[in-house]
Amino acid sequence: MLWTILVILLVLWLIGLIGNFGGSLIHLLLVVAVIVLVINLVTGRRAV
Repeated sequence: MLWTILVILLVLWLIGLIGNFGGSLIHLLLVVAVIVLVINLVTGRRAV
């Protein structure tokens, strides 16, 4: 589940970066994606 959220956030970030819209929201999505990744790596649990 966390990997799915991570992928969705990264895709939205890339679309926003390429499309030049969203302003700081684009970078906020990237930060949230990185936080989700770190939480997933630290807990060590497999997302189903």
